[in-house]
Amino acid sequence: MVKFNASDLHVKVGSPPGYRIDSQIQPVANVDALAPQDTLALAQQLLTPEQFKELNDRGDLDWAHSVPGLARFRVNAMKQRGSISLFFRKIPVEAPDLDMLGVPAVCKELVLRTRGLVLVTGPAGAGKSTTMAAMIAHRNANERGHILTIEDPVEFIHQDVMSFVNQREVGSDTPSFPEALQRAFRQDPDVILVSELRDQRTISLALTGAEADHLVLSTLPTTGAVQTLDRLVEYFPRDQHQQIRLQLAETLAGVVSQVLVPRVGGGLVAAHEVLIGTDDVRESIRGGRTNQLPSLMRAGTAQGMVLLDESLARLTREGTIHLEDAWSRALERADPRAPGV
Repeated sequence: MVKFNASDLHVKVGSPPGYRIDSQIQPVANVDALAPQDTLALAQQLLTPEQFKELNDRGDLDWAHSVPGLARFRVNAMKQRGSISLFFRKIPVEAPDLDMLGVPAVCKELVLRTRGLVLVTGPAGAGKSTTMAAMIAHRNANERGHILTIEDPVEFIHQDVMSFVNQREVGSDTPSFPEALQRAFRQDPDVILVSELRDQRTISLALTGAEADHLVLSTLPTTGAVQTLDRLVEYFPRDQHQQIRLQLAETLAGVVSQVLVPRVGGGLVAAHEVLIGTDDVRESIRGGRTNQLPSLMRAGTAQGMVLLDESLARLTREGTIHLEDAWSRALERADPRAPGV
């Protein structure tokens, strides 16, 4: 997997293992299809007895696995049709630099703020964890303070640089995201990272933390700022929607949404959408008028805002991505040639 620079490894019964390279899954050459005992033996080799029991009880399990001197991997195991399948995602040993990732420059400013909610969003496999880890590394290299992460599992390992960094893993260090977040407010953090906003309670506590002068970073599996904010509100009963809109309007620092697109010549490149919590943006959120946000982003380039479709159009004009790949990922498709072209 490391040798072929694959991002993921799929292991399942009935097929040879498969590497995901440049978004395509390719079976490993000259390897026979796996039998149930093969994947079972691999799971038993990687898991402690307690973890294996949890896998059997729950049906799936997430954890991080390290191979010293080689790499770290985020691993998921699941039961399916009476057998076990495993999925490995390669994690770089060190968090990448924001400039190397090509993320918008405003991300550096967002992660140095003293308070507010910063959301990094995108579909599965879009590199959200990598972007957020790079933002934490930038904060750690430039600001003194306390960074507290709550992850499932812990992926990138952050050493203390200018900040003290504590990393808690759900399952081994704390029973749940809500429990860890509730305790976090007594642990004097300047920055709280929550690897994903998965439920109503976690979202509510994250908003409370952002209101209480903490910088809170998290992810959602949504594409685009409008969908992200609407999804957050929809987690709650209708009679709480206005309260959540008010909290979001008060706390939102920014939304950075990204998708990965095949690069011409091989590899992947990220296209981004950025929404910054300006006064006009806050007013639109407060009034439930998220349909106005694209216009505000289009007019907000001086504040670092950009629409995903504009980012795709720029990459297309530069010859970095193919027209059809841009078109398939555009949020608005009024022009059949390409977004914004």
